[in-house]
Amino acid sequence: MIELYESQRAMRNMRRAAMQRGVVAVLDVGTSKIACLVLRFDGSDRLRETEGVGALAGQAGFRVIGAATTRSRGVRYGEITTMAETERAIRTALQAAQKMANIRVDHVIACFSGAEPRSYGLAGQVELEASTVSEQDISRVLSSCDVPDFGEGREVLHAQPVNFALDHRSGLNDPRGQLGQDLAVDMHMLTVDGAAVQNLAHCVKRCDLELAGLASSAYVSGISSLVEDEQELGAACIDMGGGSAGVSIFMKKHMIYADTVRIGGEHVTGDISMGLQVPHATAERIKTFYGGVVATGMDDREMIEIGGETGDWEHDRRTVSRAELIGIMRPRVEEILEEVRARLDAAGFQHLQSQQIVLTGGGSQIPGLDGLATRILGQQVRLGRPLRVHGLPQAATGAGFASAVGMCLFAANPQDEWWDFEIPVDRYPARSLKRAVKWFKDNW
Repeated sequence: MIELYESQRAMRNMRRAAMQRGVVAVLDVGTSKIACLVLRFDGSDRLRETEGVGALAGQAGFRVIGAATTRSRGVRYGEITTMAETERAIRTALQAAQKMANIRVDHVIACFSGAEPRSYGLAGQVELEASTVSEQDISRVLSSCDVPDFGEGREVLHAQPVNFALDHRSGLNDPRGQLGQDLAVDMHMLTVDGAAVQNLAHCVKRCDLELAGLASSAYVSGISSLVEDEQELGAACIDMGGGSAGVSIFMKKHMIYADTVRIGGEHVTGDISMGLQVPHATAERIKTFYGGVVATGMDDREMIEIGGETGDWEHDRRTVSRAELIGIMRPRVEEILEEVRARLDAAGFQHLQSQQIVLTGGGSQIPGLDGLATRILGQQVRLGRPLRVHGLPQAATGAGFASAVGMCLFAANPQDEWWDFEIPVDRYPARSLKRAVKWFKDNW
């Protein structure tokens, strides 16, 4: 527990140092692609606090100077399964991005999906030593939180104070310098499977890079795809990737819940490959060009040439109607959305005042998906594209780059986390079980 706190702290210090040097890379390690962006931080405003996400995107004092993607290898369900292949893919993306940026990068901040995330809502309370809230008081109240016994082999990925209350005045973002007697905090903690984190860290090290930070894809996709009002009033971001779909819920500009559904776009491709008896690459092409989830009368008449190189003339000249293709794709997409709905229900999403849902990620580009999602999730659903950031090439502005762009914003304006404060070791949180996400319903 303490080593974990220290390693997160070391990464945060390393990130600060890298940003002061002016260059850092972000890496999105996904199941279908690995994306790498090289950021240059310039000017005295690079660590300036900017209000709100709208301002963040345009004025966070950085620009993208290199960008590259490559097909992912050795990753399943967002987790590394073959170290050497993933290492090769990361090197390929990194070298291409460095070549475009014309600069060598030593520090990288990575994000990943999968790894069985679990959310906990923690609460803590202390009496103030003086009449005004100091940095020390914040450290004390954070260390007074009861940390649940989240089990062996799991690591804390995020631990963010999401709400402070001073003498029953709730909803404070930063109580430092305010007058009062009792300070309380609500904290959101996200734990993940430790082995998945260690594999990623080891892989990055093997690529001769220093790991300067880790984030959950679900979290960073939400940062880049939800507009300011949605983050404030309450919204869910569904990041539909190749191997998994990340679910994150935001409220008052903080993530308060995250989870992953272990089904994604690759499974849809697999179904097409089996259903039409074609290679995986052909199935991916057919899905991209002709896929959909809502059939109309015209789709019975629209024929798709499957093609192939088996040498069997009859087999290679086959055609299939678009309606048949939709019939193969729709059940799997429905299954993903049903699973997402189960996760949102478990989190108590229906208790939020605003229940906007935003779909993003490469898998969200299937035509007709927003209509089907509205039916299954029963809320207002919109398709989200990541915010525009300086220097981002046109090819990297689509929904498939939501988490890569989110990583840029996360690097430039990190939210306060537990390890940013000096927590005395003897006050290290006791491990007692507390119900997750309980304050969800109580406080909002």
